Amino acid sequence: MKVVIQRVTRASVTVEGNKIGEIDKGLLVLVGVEDVDTEEDINWLSGKIVNLRIFEDENGVMNKSVKEVEGEVLLISQFTLHASTKKGNRPSYIRASKPDFAIPMYEKFINKLESDLGKKIQTGEFGADMKVELLNDGPVTIVIDSQNKE
Repeated sequence: MKVVIQRVTRASVTVEGNKIGEIDKGLLVLVGVEDVDTEEDINWLSGKIVNLRIFEDENGVMNKSVKEVEGEVLLISQFTLHASTKKGNRPSYIRASKPDFAIPMYEKFINKLESDLGKKIQTGEFGADMKVELLNDGPVTIVIDSQNKE
């Protein structure tokens, strides 16, 4: 699984003109699933996301997690995170999982994040044409790939 984590002041997702998810201070997380991903990847990534110390403490140092600041999470599925641009100018999405595998993984990821965070998270709609708005705070943007745990 590959995620792009953005610290936000606010974020929302809209599908067909209807706002279906919205958060204030917290994390906007874009997630892409590939066929090699397992529940171990879900568990590892969820722990990283919930405990990543990228919020400022009382001294202005990034030393607190989304959980510690009681922030929110908006999770959006995004197969384009697995785009291959090696050949030509048209990206290939061959590494991105098909919905029959990706949807159950996405749903398990939602459940794990909610469990680790201790509260409900907001989500987009898998496979929908979504409009995502955010106010990136910092900006702070981090990319994590569970297949490359460096």
